[in-house]
Amino acid sequence: MLPADVACPPIRVVHLGIGAFFRAFGLPRFEALNAALPRPQDRSAVMGVSLRSPAIRDALAPQDFTYHAIERGPNGDVPREITCLSDVGYAGEDRERILAAMAAPDVGLVSLTITEKGYCHKNGQLDASHPDIQHDIENAEMPVSAPGFIVAALARRRAAGTPSFTCLSCDNLADNGRLLARVVTDLAALVDPALGRWIEAETRFPVSMVDRIVPATTKDDRDDVLRLAGREDQAPVIHEPFWQWVIEDDFGLMGRPDLASVGVQLVADVTPYEMMKLRCLNGSHTALALLGQLHGKQTVSVAITDPLLAGFIDSLWSQEIIPSVTVPQGQDITAYCKALGARFSNPRIIHQTAQIAMDTSQKLPPRILAPLAENLAAGRPIAGLCLVIAGWMAFVRHLHDMGRPLHDPLADRINGIISTTPDGDGYVEGMLGLEGVFSPAIAGHELVIDAVSQWYRRIGADGIAACLEDAATLALDSSNRSAQE
Repeated sequence: MLPADVACPPIRVVHLGIGAFFRAFGLPRFEALNAALPRPQDRSAVMGVSLRSPAIRDALAPQDFTYHAIERGPNGDVPREITCLSDVGYAGEDRERILAAMAAPDVGLVSLTITEKGYCHKNGQLDASHPDIQHDIENAEMPVSAPGFIVAALARRRAAGTPSFTCLSCDNLADNGRLLARVVTDLAALVDPALGRWIEAETRFPVSMVDRIVPATTKDDRDDVLRLAGREDQAPVIHEPFWQWVIEDDFGLMGRPDLASVGVQLVADVTPYEMMKLRCLNGSHTALALLGQLHGKQTVSVAITDPLLAGFIDSLWSQEIIPSVTVPQGQDITAYCKALGARFSNPRIIHQTAQIAMDTSQKLPPRILAPLAENLAAGRPIAGLCLVIAGWMAFVRHLHDMGRPLHDPLADRINGIISTTPDGDGYVEGMLGLEGVFSPAIAGHELVIDAVSQWYRRIGADGIAACLEDAATLALDSSNRSAQE
């Protein structure tokens, strides 16, 4: 916390979606950047925005929006106080204050971690039928969606003659900046065509790739902060030691913070880094979560130390994921995956597989289905990826049968398929027909239908352990055939 006689730096960054991830990943970078700048007026304060709940605002406000980020490594904890967050607004109650901050001349960057559903898109395009988007078209100055807030703030800047800020998506989405650009410019064009053209010409939407494992904070974690830091903290965050942030170096007239000085990689093309991370890390994370849930493993560290799951993930990487990745120059992807295994096995990061398994319908396309499509086209193995898909189908059906809620944007459609389709091959084909998840090319491909159906039947008949063992055998056989050829 700054001493009372030191001026607070101006807000230069507004972050939409101020959940645990950005507080454990992005804000520590701004904290490090501020620490290197001796004059407070040169530093950057950040305003956070919660779009759905006042909870984080209400937890942080009594402690002047400071909190602790706890680096949790295998050998101990390292607490760091984060002071660069100077305010948090809740969209439902603080709309005018948020828009005023976003329109202020000092703000040059608006960043986002709002999860895929926050982009209000359908197949990569603005979903004009989305209730929040319909509201924002009719009430442009009183937005409720993240794209709506950006459009409303940029309208104010245009009217005032203030240059546009840069919009930086930090969500785990393929080509995230391009997606954000489409939904924002399309919404703006529906509100005011001239505004849409101005945003398209003046606003930059760089692509980024983010990587750090951030588990949900528990009461025990809050107790740990009291022990480590000597004072209570109602909103600490926990994270692993590793982090990586890669940003396309494409910023607007307002410039950019000197993030490269604190380890952020600024590159011409993020795509190879994004692909490697989405498929190798996020793809295997999704596989561990779904199959781990079926195998009775409640955390990632427990799942990855199970021999069957570990063997499956190793074969998935080597046989089906790595061959589909365009490797960034200078990167050793085999070593990258080996390091992922070590990160996953950190027993002090309690990352619940049930949490990771949420919203899987949105995660499958970039993480599992993209490498599957490329492997199909190249004649490479697909058995492991198809087991992940079958595992998801078994997982959601199990939740339904147990009367437990499914946390997924497509929950109603999925539950409708489960309720109206007899269990078996018909159910598999019904799930493969989910629009927006499976492309027609994949949903109608005989090899995919056969493989997913066979795995789904095996999960029901013999259990996931037998399937994991069979999948490893299939991968070994495939590897041996490739070596012989």
